[in-house]
This record gives sequence, C-alpha cells and structure tokens, in this order.
Amino acid sequence: MPKEKGRSLVASNRKARHDYLIEDTFEAGIVLSGTEVKALRMGRCSLVDGFAQFSGDELYLEHVHIPEYLNGTWNNHAPRRRRKLLLHRAELTKIANKTRESGRTIVPLALYFKDGRAKVEIALATGKKNYDKRHALRERQDQREADRAMSSAHRNR
Repeated sequence: MPKEKGRSLVASNRKARHDYLIEDTFEAGIVLSGTEVKALRMGRCSLVDGFAQFSGDELYLEHVHIPEYLNGTWNNHAPRRRRKLLLHRAELTKIANKTRESGRTIVPLALYFKDGRAKVEIALATGKKNYDKRHALRERQDQREADRAMSSAHRNR
C-alpha cells in the first residue's frame, strides 16, 4: 500500500505544447535509481531537451536532466542518463508503428508522482512550423480578447 495518494507534479514541459502538435498521450512508469527519486522528491528536474527513443523493442527517455542528489555519495547518478520507460507491450507497438511515419516524435510532457510511484506523461507529437505557432498564438489572443469583452459587457448590465 503506497504511503501517498494522488498526483504531485515534479516538472512539466510547457514548451512542448507550443512546439509540437500533440496527437496522443500515454502514461509510463520510469526506471530510476534511489538518488534520482530523492532528487525528484526535492522537485528538481528539467524536461526541456528530453525525448523518447526506441532501442530494440524497448523505449528509453533521453536527455532529461535530473540533477545529482546533494546528499548523495559516490554512488550518485549521472544527470542525463538514459532511463527505461515502462509501458504495456500493446502500447509500445502502437507507439512504434506511429513513429515510423515521417515527422513524428515522442516528447515528455510531465513528470510526476502518482500514488508514490514516479510516472512520466509522454506524447506522440508532430513538429509545428513557425506559421502554425503564430496562428495558435493569435487564436489564443483573440479568444482572450473576446472573453474580456463578454465579461465587461456582462458586468455593465
């Protein structure tokens, strides 16, 4: 029985939603060493440069920076090492088939603890072009202005 209940966010990759068009998301377990878990519990992690890649038939998380645990000894972990992701075989084959298509990649969106276990939310994504990013930013700005106008009109009644 886990000691903790619920979900506590450690790190999120907000830039991924800006740079990529998210098609499908998956929740995966992650294989960590003891000092990595302690560093994550301190809230230290960066997903900015991270991506997932297949090696054989296993999926690995690459370039995710979990800094060394400050109170660790000689057996501390390497900050940017490869970390194996734990998914069901059916999910792995689905992801593998979709990444074979051109232009798709696997990016981490969030790293969190769920009921005491470290999980990472990964997404199957396609890169956006610059004009797509500008278009999405413009839509969000227009929606914000419309909401403001509606709320001010509602207040003036």
